[in-house]
Amino acid sequence: MTTERTESTGVLVCGGGPAGMMLGLLLARAGINVTVLEKHADFLRDFRGDTVHASTIRLMDELGLGEKFRRLPQSRLGDLEAPLPDGSRIRLSDFASLPAPYNYVAMIPQWDLLDFLAAEAATEPTFTLRKNTAVTGLIKEDGKIAGVRYRTREGAAGEIRAQLTVAADGRHSIIRKELGLSPKQYSVPFDTWWFRLPRHAGEQDEIARLAGEFKGDQIALSFTRQDYYQIAYFTVKGADARLRAQGVERFRERIADVLPQYADRVDHIADMDDLHLLDVQLNRLKRWYADGVLLIGDAAHAMSPAGGMGINLAIQDAVAAATILAEPLRRHHVTTADLAKIQKRRWRPTVIVQTVQRMLHRTMFVPAFAGKGARPPRPLVFLARRLPAFKKFPSKLIAYGPRPEHAPDFARRTA
Repeated sequence: MTTERTESTGVLVCGGGPAGMMLGLLLARAGINVTVLEKHADFLRDFRGDTVHASTIRLMDELGLGEKFRRLPQSRLGDLEAPLPDGSRIRLSDFASLPAPYNYVAMIPQWDLLDFLAAEAATEPTFTLRKNTAVTGLIKEDGKIAGVRYRTREGAAGEIRAQLTVAADGRHSIIRKELGLSPKQYSVPFDTWWFRLPRHAGEQDEIARLAGEFKGDQIALSFTRQDYYQIAYFTVKGADARLRAQGVERFRERIADVLPQYADRVDHIADMDDLHLLDVQLNRLKRWYADGVLLIGDAAHAMSPAGGMGINLAIQDAVAAATILAEPLRRHHVTTADLAKIQKRRWRPTVIVQTVQRMLHRTMFVPAFAGKGARPPRPLVFLARRLPAFKKFPSKLIAYGPRPEHAPDFARRTA
């Protein structure tokens, strides 16, 4: 039996990922009543991005959270390296050349980051986090979005009305679907299969360490967790059915070939159901808003994992949204012109990052899957070899992204 309820809030954020939790924290610090809906019971879900970029680390300091953030389990991402046809590797970045202390990208389990943001937001009296609560539809009144309908895991149904609804519910956004919006899709040459392998007692890899391997037409990444390794295996898009049909023994052979350091434990892949497919998408909406609703992060622009810049871009969306909307929200008068300012501010950074990702797809992944070997674009190799200072450019692009955002004055605190 379900129970219908009608509630209200100032801002309703749908989705408790990095963009949603950061926006909730910032708006709560502005004194705005904000409710975040998260459909899961917790943030402990595998196979999510773990990069926290220099611009976000700087943001944590501006929010007075830097010392606490640095106590979370994390490691530093190594410089960007790429394979060359002769089997050697070339270093394309130099994070150490950036101004300290924001001269690195942190690798941190995403659930730790989200728990951290949720705990800090919970100290604000105007913040509410509702877990186990899934959006089922939009409330539309006189051509405006006035809130959402929801259902809890226990079966209770209801409505939450809001001055503004924000879709931060990812690449499979329910709100985007309800609005009838369809993003422009860009070609992606690969999908990703995620799975776990055990970490043996005595192995000293640093928690959150990332390592990558290219071999023939295979690409794999390994993330070090507390007691296991999280593996991402890349191969040509649409190959899921073929890989599964080949069976688990053949897949184990593939992993032992590309990641020989784990050959002694591939038997822990019990069957093909242990593989979790990520259908990689790269897309963006032409318009990120309608009257009463804003879309940010992957709901507005799904990113490829190439370069690991999606989380940073989503958090920057949230900061821009909070900065622009705080005053209109206080006046209870948010217009589509206000929402358009957010898209205008974040459009060019999104296009730049997606253009870089498409270049990486063409130059690294497509040749690798064709058996021609992965290699970076020749001009990048030339510049990296002849002009050492050039490495600062890709370092800054990865660490900060184009147009990094700063914490608004109303959200800043001292540590």
